[in-house]
Amino acid sequence: MTTAFLAFYSVWLREAVRFVRQPNRIVGAVGPPVLIWLFVGSGFGASFRLAGESGVGYLEYLLPGIIALIVLFASIFSAMSVIEDRREGFLDGVLVTPAPRSVVVGGKIAGGSSQAFVQGAILVLAAPLAVPGLGLGAVATALGSLALVAVGLTAFGCAMAWRMDSTQGYHAIMNLLLMPMWLLSGAVFPLTGAPVVMRWLMLANPMTYAVAAIRGPFYAGSAASAPGPVSFELAIGVTFAFAVLMAALATAMAARPARA
Repeated sequence: MTTAFLAFYSVWLREAVRFVRQPNRIVGAVGPPVLIWLFVGSGFGASFRLAGESGVGYLEYLLPGIIALIVLFASIFSAMSVIEDRREGFLDGVLVTPAPRSVVVGGKIAGGSSQAFVQGAILVLAAPLAVPGLGLGAVATALGSLALVAVGLTAFGCAMAWRMDSTQGYHAIMNLLLMPMWLLSGAVFPLTGAPVVMRWLMLANPMTYAVAAIRGPFYAGSAASAPGPVSFELAIGVTFAFAVLMAALATAMAARPARA
């Protein structure tokens, strides 16, 4: 237990120290989504009408999706450290300890999700300024959903990064996957009213449930909280299952022998 805890703590602490020493990462992860929110939200605000809810503007509707985008960027960038740690030899040094590899993977996921949560929480805590009537209970629930989303996305990033040798290749593959996932998540437009094929793609997309898990507490009881068949309870359940599955996949990838 002591060896496992030390391995977990060492990996988590390395991620935390690296994050604190690189404050520009916060600007890089938070800045672009906030600019997208302001520019896109302002540009489409006049033409956006959410069915069944006349009081929710586009800036308000887009905000949970932007928070999810911040967590998405932060999680994937933090998971990139798996490749850097392997190249520097740190990861090999940790993996040869008696600690199970699942503990090492857990430390990486905990470190990356902590960073993603902190960056997303900045906008969640500021959300009452943009969403009228948002109470402390809703903010607290949104923070809990945010933590679950951060764990799932970080585990997904770690699973993808574990067998890659190049940060450039990892970045290219993740951009190819993640931007379509975000665009088809209900963050930019609601699921209702989308073409049938696109609607099925959105329902099969785990990011749809991540965005709905964050959006639910913001607009409880309104049409904006559950655009389509994705309720808050379903979103939490699917997001939790996705986090468990991705953590198991990352552990399985770490257990495979390294390529020569």
